[in-house]
Amino acid sequence: MTLTDINHSIFVGAVLALLCVVASLLSRRFGAPILLVFLILGMLAGENGPGGIMFSDYSLAFLLGSLALAVIILDGGLGARKDTFRVSLKPALSLATLGVLLTAGITGFAVRWLFELPWLEAFLIGAIVGSTDAAAVFGLLRFAKLDLPERTSATLEIESGTNDPMAIFLTVSLVQLLVLKQDNPGGAMLLQFAQQMGLGTILGLAGGKGLVWLLRRMPLTAALYPLFVLAGGLSVFGAANHFGGSGFLAIYIVGVVIGNSPVPYSTDIHRFHDGIAWLSQIGMFVMLGLLVTPSHLPPIIMPAIAIALVLIFIARPVAVVLSLLPFRFPWRQQVFISWCGLRGAVPIILALFPSLAGLQNTDTFFELVFFVVLISLVLQGWTIAPLARWLKIELPKLTKEPDHKSLLLVPEHEKSLHIYEVLQGCRACFMRSAELPLSEGAQLTGIIRAGLYLKVSRAQKLEPGDQVMILGSADTSALGAFFAPVSAIDHSQNMAFFGEFVISPSARLLDVAEVYPFAVPDAYHDFTVAQFVNKKLHGKPVVGDRAVLETVMFVVREMKDLHIVSVGLKLKRIKVP
Repeated sequence: MTLTDINHSIFVGAVLALLCVVASLLSRRFGAPILLVFLILGMLAGENGPGGIMFSDYSLAFLLGSLALAVIILDGGLGARKDTFRVSLKPALSLATLGVLLTAGITGFAVRWLFELPWLEAFLIGAIVGSTDAAAVFGLLRFAKLDLPERTSATLEIESGTNDPMAIFLTVSLVQLLVLKQDNPGGAMLLQFAQQMGLGTILGLAGGKGLVWLLRRMPLTAALYPLFVLAGGLSVFGAANHFGGSGFLAIYIVGVVIGNSPVPYSTDIHRFHDGIAWLSQIGMFVMLGLLVTPSHLPPIIMPAIAIALVLIFIARPVAVVLSLLPFRFPWRQQVFISWCGLRGAVPIILALFPSLAGLQNTDTFFELVFFVVLISLVLQGWTIAPLARWLKIELPKLTKEPDHKSLLLVPEHEKSLHIYEVLQGCRACFMRSAELPLSEGAQLTGIIRAGLYLKVSRAQKLEPGDQVMILGSADTSALGAFFAPVSAIDHSQNMAFFGEFVISPSARLLDVAEVYPFAVPDAYHDFTVAQFVNKKLHGKPVVGDRAVLETVMFVVREMKDLHIVSVGLKLKRIKVP
């Protein structure tokens, strides 16, 4: 490659990245799935498009795609809060293992029945498209800015971050069977699965804790902390793969451990990884668009549509219902989780395995899977937000903690310095400093006004534009609500979802029944509202959950430290005969 070619490649790559960023604005305007836009731009830049770029290096695509996916999964782990695992870990793991197996099996049977392929090849196609894609799920849920019940959103994100190992295991095992033609592979497959899951978990936990220990003790410059997390996460990813474990599971666990530990410059780490994850998504989907040849797609359009329809409308819903059966998810949330089984980069990357193993008809495998992913992104990606609203599972917009600066000062005591700006109209505006609801152990350390430091006094009033410095724990959600900007909340929508009345969770059911007449069964006579809701929700309530009693519905409005702190009461409509 000449110097001119290198310069041309840099220019084309930079222009493509710039177009992808600009296209995200159009995607938001017209509601198109952003990852679909990246994929189409890659196809337009390819050999059949106006870009005319020739790219067919499957090995390089697999390498770069795996690295990009690892970065995206690391970012997903950093954003996962540990308290969400209380209600979502078990169902997510069930979907990530049993769900993937059922999806792959049902799709494989359909491929065998529709196209009369050999059993192993049919199940290989099922395994390749069996897992949801972390990049697609993370990207679309966050880009759509949907406020979903925590149980639903956390289950989807944890599932998409942990189901790749099962899909990779199934794909690699079936490819090995096709290449080696083993007679009794059952024992070897189980051993390999245990090795991948076990080593991935152990190395992920050990690597995450080790990186946290180093982050707290290494005197790096501020700009190097995010890079250290990225390099450390990829090191654990590579080590897990090298020793036969699941690198994707390991790097997700690394992200979860670091994201839920007090480390220096945590805000900068999160922002950096959000940006690098977007760059990875752009690069990965554009590259995969370059890899496909659109002129080769027409012959496989009908088979791909048939597989996609079976996958979306039969295999995924059946797998979700059976996997979530023990966890008693509301049917509306099950429908939404079924529809969010988006396919993206992972199946396309897995479709490269047959080629790398030297199997026959690998181009057909790749193009077939590519078109299935295309259908999934168009059909499911375009309708996620409307479906959430139609199912009435989107939570009304509530006041959330504002952006603020945070600096970890005392790692061993988990003490951080938080700096909030007093915005016009926020609850803290014109409040006396003594009235701030500081948690135990927290203290107001200073106020900066017009660039000058003010001594703290109990009578000092906070004014718009003040910078308020507070030393406290990492969790400042309760305090942050006082500095949150005034948001245009649709109160009618809020009432329609949470109910017309707000009641205390400590109120006795019998007392509430006297005000809003309804019958209380004998078994609940001594129950408070919180005890009744916990009983109905099996001790794991989240915001938006509902518990029905006679003609009233109790809706969880607010949670703190795993306890219900606010409940809405909604009067059910009684049908008149």
